[in-house]
Amino acid sequence: MAMRHNQARPARPRPVSSLRDKRILVVEDEYHIADDVAFELRGLGAEVVGPVPTVDEGLAALDAERAIDGAVLDVNLRGKPVFPLADALRARGVPFVFSTGYDRRFIPSVYDGVVLCEKPVDARALAATLFG
Repeated sequence: MAMRHNQARPARPRPVSSLRDKRILVVEDEYHIADDVAFELRGLGAEVVGPVPTVDEGLAALDAERAIDGAVLDVNLRGKPVFPLADALRARGVPFVFSTGYDRRFIPSVYDGVVLCEKPVDARALAATLFG
């Protein structure tokens, strides 16, 4: 049976320990994708910071929060690249992944070591990538 958007989501199983007590910043400009990613991460025990739809809001969240343990970054946010936020996370030693439909060749080579997750993001794979 297909779930309608106005129906409540089914209860999630008890969170697994892989993301328990981890604070994950979600930066995504498409509401439904952001909501799905946040839902999946919470289901794995994460505390989600955001989601936020712009680089500026992501930077503000990074500055305002007491700690960020990891981040999921959409590469293109309302036509602007997320790379200034990626640089700020890197400077603080916060692990992150890029979430995108773009090919790797659209990502600057300075980020060659950053994992590229194709949308839709698999939260368990994300957890393993960030904290495995």
